[in-house]
Parts: sequence; structure tokens; C-alpha cells
Amino acid sequence: MASSDRGTDDKPWVTIRCQDNPSVGVTFRDRFSFDADSVHYAVELRAPGLTARVNEVVAWSWDSDLTTFLEYLAADYQGWDDERRWQTNDQDLTVSAVFRSGGYVGLTWVLRPWPQAAGGWSASATTWLEAGEQMTSLAADVRNFLTGKQP
Repeated sequence: MASSDRGTDDKPWVTIRCQDNPSVGVTFRDRFSFDADSVHYAVELRAPGLTARVNEVVAWSWDSDLTTFLEYLAADYQGWDDERRWQTNDQDLTVSAVFRSGGYVGLTWVLRPWPQAAGGWSASATTWLEAGEQMTSLAADVRNFLTGKQP
């Protein structure tokens, strides 16, 4: 399930919680922009025994964005074969999606800051959501977060 709101510091955020295990989640927060061509934001992963954060993921206006990928998954709510994948231009955030019988989508979120640097790290967490309404809601929440338009 996805939830979005403004924190105590009045900054918007979006959290995606795994339907199977609510202690597993991904949060988008700390959105800012230097110009009209990009949006910068932090991504946090949480799971039992895991907390990871990348402080500056960049979404470019000329690039295929995460919301388009999520909307594509939501529109295909009856399912698909194989894995679908999206990543930022800098490859510091990757999302892969699989469809599970019963109408659920598994989204594996991988953080890999400085992917070309020696000694880098990566962390991942998988959230499971209903293929229909929950995916549609997630896509809308992420779009609102990235565009700065909060409901």
C-alpha cells in the first residue's frame, strides 16, 4: 500500500509498504530541484535488519520516468510473464517488477549509489501490492511527489 503526506517539517513524502509484511517499505522524501530539467529526492529502504538511504536520486525531465513505468504496470493489471525493469539514468535506483498469481505485483527496489565506484554498496527490498487499485494509487502518489503536486 502507498501513502503520501507531508511530514512535521511540511515536506511531502511517499511510502510504499509491502502488503505481505508492512515492516518492509520504501520511502521517497526530501524532494528538491535546481531547475526545470530535473528533480532530486532521497529514497529509503526498510526491512527487518535493514535501513538504507540514497540522498540524491535524480529524475530528468527528458528521461523515461518512474511514474510512467508504474502506470504501465498498473494498466497491465491482468498480469504478464517475465520481469519488467526500470532504472534511473545514473543507475542508483532500479525497480524490477514481477507478476504473481492472484493479482499481485512484486516490486524489488534496489539502491546502488555510485554504481561505478569501487567499494560501493547496494541494498534491496521487495514490496508486494495488488495489481489493480494499489498499483494505480502508487503511480499517482509517485507522480504527485515528483511533480510537487500534493493532493
